[in-house]
Amino acid sequence: MSLNSGYIRHFIACNRHTFDHFVPFYIESKRVGRIKKDVAEFLTEKTTFFEARGDGIRLSSRLKDFKSRSAALRRATLALVKRLNKLLRDEMYPVIEKWGDEPFAQIDRVAVPWFGVRAWGIHVNGFVRKKDGIYLWIGERAKDRQTAPGKLDNMIGGGQPLGLTLEQNLCKEALEEAGIEAHLALTANPVRKMDYMLELTDGLRADTLFIYDLELPEDFTPRNTDGEVADFSLKPLPEVAELVRSTDKFKFNCNMVIADFLMRHGFIGPQDAEYEDLKTWLEEKS
Repeated sequence: MSLNSGYIRHFIACNRHTFDHFVPFYIESKRVGRIKKDVAEFLTEKTTFFEARGDGIRLSSRLKDFKSRSAALRRATLALVKRLNKLLRDEMYPVIEKWGDEPFAQIDRVAVPWFGVRAWGIHVNGFVRKKDGIYLWIGERAKDRQTAPGKLDNMIGGGQPLGLTLEQNLCKEALEEAGIEAHLALTANPVRKMDYMLELTDGLRADTLFIYDLELPEDFTPRNTDGEVADFSLKPLPEVAELVRSTDKFKFNCNMVIADFLMRHGFIGPQDAEYEDLKTWLEEKS
């Protein structure tokens, strides 16, 4: 298979990582993340909040509750922000072992990959049925975004912050990113949970996406309100499929979301060369 075309290459690209580059990160006895070895050394040398634990490091056993752990992670994040010349996002994510757990702590979004903790988010395929087939609303990300500026995007996508349910976040993101009111957003159909793990220069993106399909009326036009999307366009499914298959114009994880949509809606079927491999990838990452 060519590395420059095909759907599966996007799944491969989003799951490149080598655990030998990391040490496990524990809170109490639970492994909640993985930290790059040089970052772990920095944290143990420059702060008093971390201690060795077997094959990895853990947040100090002196820290017994959500508030004290969160404060320690905040101070560690500020040290890493200075070291890596980054900016805080001022959006807090939960530190949990699995979805539904009570959070051990909270952490600024910018630091999530530095500690390799799992993050959750939502992606919504906004689609329209016309006489000649299915069309997808595609966003073009603003050029000032920290992540994937100018790239194509799903109609709605966003991280899952602490303190919101999935439904609340769906409504929030739908209104901010596409001008969709809650009564319409809540008609979205949850269709898949997708995991991926991507090694970065300073960390690990261990993400889980909750994917929705939202069927929209033909006379609806999305309207961005938070500055994240520069423009929207309604594209026929074959055009979107070809963009994913043969280009890298989409934000990296959106390619997997759209490939899943193409599979579920029968655009990619058993007659296609990548069908069986895509089916396996999707089953393994759900």
